[in-house]
Amino acid sequence: MIAKVIVDVPSRATDRPFDYTIPAGLIGWVEIGSRVGVPFGGRVLQGFVIGLADYADVDVSKLKPIAELLDHVPPLSPDLVELAQWISEKYFCALTTALQVMIPAALKGKADSVVTISEEEQDYSWLHAGEGDAPWLAFIRASGGPVRMAALQERFPDDAAAIKQAIKLGILTEQVSIKDRLSVRKVLTVYPPDNEALAQEALANYSARAAKQQEVLRYMLENREPITMSALVETLSTTSGTIRAVADKGLITLREVETQRDPYAGRNFKRTEPLPLTEGQQAVYEEIAEALDAEASRVFLLHGVTGSGKTEVYLQTIERCLQYERQAIVLVPEIALTPQMVERFKGRFGDSVAVLHSRLSNGERYDEWRKIREGRAQVAVGARSAVFAPFQRVGLIIIDEEHESSYKQEESPKYHARDVAVRRARQHGAAVVLGSATPSLESFAAASRILSAASAFSVSDDSAKSSGGAALLPMPHRVGNRPMPKVHLIDMRDELKAGNRSMFSRQLHEALLDRLEKGEQSVLLLNRRGYSTFVMCRSCGYTAQCPHCDISLTFHQKSRVMRCHYCGHAEQAPEKCPTCESEHIRFFGTGTQRVEEELAKLFPGIRVIRMDVDTTTEKGSHEKWLTMFGERKADVLLGTQMVAKGLDFPYVTLVGVIAADTSLHLPDFRAAEKTFQLLTQVAGRAGRHELLGEVIVQTYNPEHYAIVSAQHHDYAAFVQEELKHRRFMSYPPFCRLIVVTLSDEQLTLLITAGDKLASTLRQLAYESGVKGWIDSDGSRFIDILGPVASPIPRMKDRYRFQCMIKYRGNVGAIDLLKQAISMISGPQGQPPVQISVDVDPQVIL
Repeated sequence: MIAKVIVDVPSRATDRPFDYTIPAGLIGWVEIGSRVGVPFGGRVLQGFVIGLADYADVDVSKLKPIAELLDHVPPLSPDLVELAQWISEKYFCALTTALQVMIPAALKGKADSVVTISEEEQDYSWLHAGEGDAPWLAFIRASGGPVRMAALQERFPDDAAAIKQAIKLGILTEQVSIKDRLSVRKVLTVYPPDNEALAQEALANYSARAAKQQEVLRYMLENREPITMSALVETLSTTSGTIRAVADKGLITLREVETQRDPYAGRNFKRTEPLPLTEGQQAVYEEIAEALDAEASRVFLLHGVTGSGKTEVYLQTIERCLQYERQAIVLVPEIALTPQMVERFKGRFGDSVAVLHSRLSNGERYDEWRKIREGRAQVAVGARSAVFAPFQRVGLIIIDEEHESSYKQEESPKYHARDVAVRRARQHGAAVVLGSATPSLESFAAASRILSAASAFSVSDDSAKSSGGAALLPMPHRVGNRPMPKVHLIDMRDELKAGNRSMFSRQLHEALLDRLEKGEQSVLLLNRRGYSTFVMCRSCGYTAQCPHCDISLTFHQKSRVMRCHYCGHAEQAPEKCPTCESEHIRFFGTGTQRVEEELAKLFPGIRVIRMDVDTTTEKGSHEKWLTMFGERKADVLLGTQMVAKGLDFPYVTLVGVIAADTSLHLPDFRAAEKTFQLLTQVAGRAGRHELLGEVIVQTYNPEHYAIVSAQHHDYAAFVQEELKHRRFMSYPPFCRLIVVTLSDEQLTLLITAGDKLASTLRQLAYESGVKGWIDSDGSRFIDILGPVASPIPRMKDRYRFQCMIKYRGNVGAIDLLKQAISMISGPQGQPPVQISVDVDPQVIL
């Protein structure tokens, strides 16, 4: 038997399967999806089996055997291996990179080398130092068994040459294996006596000097339940030595027992029952249920305003899915994966829910993943990567807040979870529900048939043709017909004219005072963390810049440190200008830290919870802050976009947006769309229950269509205006995009490589038959823009240029790009500079 193995070396030269023989002892164990250790280039590396065959392309006698099988149960199923191959082709990444993203970090093994002294007789004379062994050889002898090479290198750093020579001569035998970064957690557990009569007799005969042992035995006889060693030590205020002494006499038993690292251990989730559906909810539910009953792969766009009850629809469709003994995956943006969201699913489905997100430890994520793989969970709730949950029969995939850019991974593999979800649903005959109050234009255009699905929806190249695109399911009213909150636009230019230089407009100031007097709560949004966005000298104009990136440093008041939010560089804020030595250093712009400070000055005694990246780094911090706010231990929840979605608090009646323009003028064609979505989402936090809500939006652009549309909760008006601009400039959903970023430390080399890549690509496009890059009927075209400096032209000491490829129709842009990169690459297949390819990018900075 031959195994086709993808070796864990993410380079273009090795991005292909290598043949290995399967040893007789492993035949029947090695399957597609198995993780194996294989010899490769003098090392033992981790690899994945992606195929099995009866023959090889070369002489079988020249093939090496698989060194070890790392899992008896393959971590990847054949459908996930197929999905990884699709990701590799679509998103232009190495197959091993696509496979690695599907398994938990605990399984990303690393090679571990051990050495032992060879049993064969050897000439040791050259190793002897005087009368005895060399110190490192004596150390190995004294160990009496294998010694880790890492420990040997650390203990004897000056003897590397001698140790290498000993391995070469056969004096030392080196064995390499793959070790996982984490293993199953086991806890030493104490079991009660098997022979109760013998234990009772021993209890009566214990001497007074062994009172502690007697206490242990009495406790185990009275309770008759296994208990962990640590718990028993704490309960009896004894020692582990005392307990072991009782076990040594055969009276009790000690065993290593596997235990789950449960992130929600000790939490009691109140069970909830399905709520009666409104007429709008019922219509949506029936559409999705029909697809679940037929086991048909269909895509639905659930366009429901904030507070329309989308979550209850999710819960009841999941329940319908589980009735068919199929599993459900629920994706939520990382920042919206709040304890509230987890509580809703755990409250409805109990222990059958597994939670996967980045705020869990590696061990907790590993155990939740195993819970899914072993069939102990039927529902997976998590962020982007939960789309790879190892279920066998997926029936439903829900993507909440589908418009969120966080569903697109920004490092390789640069996949979009929405695209992957639709592809995976096709494999299983599952339904996909995309839910949002502000759907992305690509999704909305496909679902409302503004364009043909194949050109509008990034997933539709593979899905919409067979399933009829996405079906639009509207939910335009809030539950109970509660009114949408009234939104006031405040022109901050008028505030300046009136002499108000505060960051709070007069109306927002009065509204905050009113809520404090009534005992109601407020949410304040400023999508910018830190204290000041830049530090400048008012004498000479010097601005503090990151030495490694072309970006200003952000000042953080608490630590008095200026920090780069791209590379992490930090330095103390200067007392004097480094250029002219003036003392007129000032902090400009406003961040969440500064707003918090200003609130304390203007409203003495106000209780503020600030939620941003700086205050939520510790594990459990999200839950702590939101629980405090939910218990009304704070008057104001202040934060970045993490407070804009997924929150439902009955006493929040005021939402204030400090600066609505922060994302409006970014050099990104989606800037207006992201601004509209953020304002609409945060406005939806107000007035979700009995109390009426009010929203105050401060802006310097009150006439901009994105802000006006958000004020009136008018998604249709925004779409109509935004599509005009997109059509005129040929941006999605009227075409597809690929952004190619080239980076290098040498600017001249970068410019040369960029020009060469763009000209090669244009020539290949012309030769492919897309004449002049645009067909006469406009049904297909390709346009290559650039190379130009990226919006952030230098990052982490590397200069950055980018090319943008716009295309529509059957062009094969990915294949053209692969061909162009190979043509400018050297003999080893490596391009002259670092090249990063982002297909269907969400951010073009």
